[in-house]
Amino acid sequence: MKKPFNTENITTLISKATEITGDLHFSGVLEVEGKIRGNIYADDDSSAEVRIRESGLVQGEIKVPSVIINGLVEGDVHSTQHLELAAKARVIGNVYYHLIEMVVGSEVNGSLCHRSAADLKPAQIGSNKTHILATDEESEVVEEAAREV
Repeated sequence: MKKPFNTENITTLISKATEITGDLHFSGVLEVEGKIRGNIYADDDSSAEVRIRESGLVQGEIKVPSVIINGLVEGDVHSTQHLELAAKARVIGNVYYHLIEMVVGSEVNGSLCHRSAADLKPAQIGSNKTHILATDEESEVVEEAAREV
C-alpha cells in the first residue's frame, strides 16, 4: 500500500533568478530567494513556514503561521505562531504576531501588533441567534425576514 503524501515536510524554493506575480498558497516550507509580487498564504492551523532570504523580496501581504525574514517585505506580515526578524530583515508595513524574535539590525517601518492566544482562536458559534443593529424601520424588515426563514 502507498503511504499518504505528507506535504508538511516539503520545501519549495523560489530561486534568485525567479520572479512570481500573483498570490501563493502553500503548505510545508517556502524559501524565497527571488521576488514575489503578490500575497503569500498558508492555513493558520498548519505548521507552514515561510523564509524570506537576504536576497528575497515580497511585495504583498504574508499570512503564514511561522515566518522568518532576512530580506525585504513590502506589505503587512501576519504570523499566528512564531515570527523571526533576522539581522538584515526590512519590513515596510505592519507586523501582527503572537511570538516575535528580533535580531539587532532588523527594521520595521510600521506598527508591531501583538496577538494573544485568545485573539487567534476562531470565533465561537454558541447559538443560532443573529444580532443585528438596525433602526426601528430596518428592524421590522429584519423581523419579517426572520419569520419567513
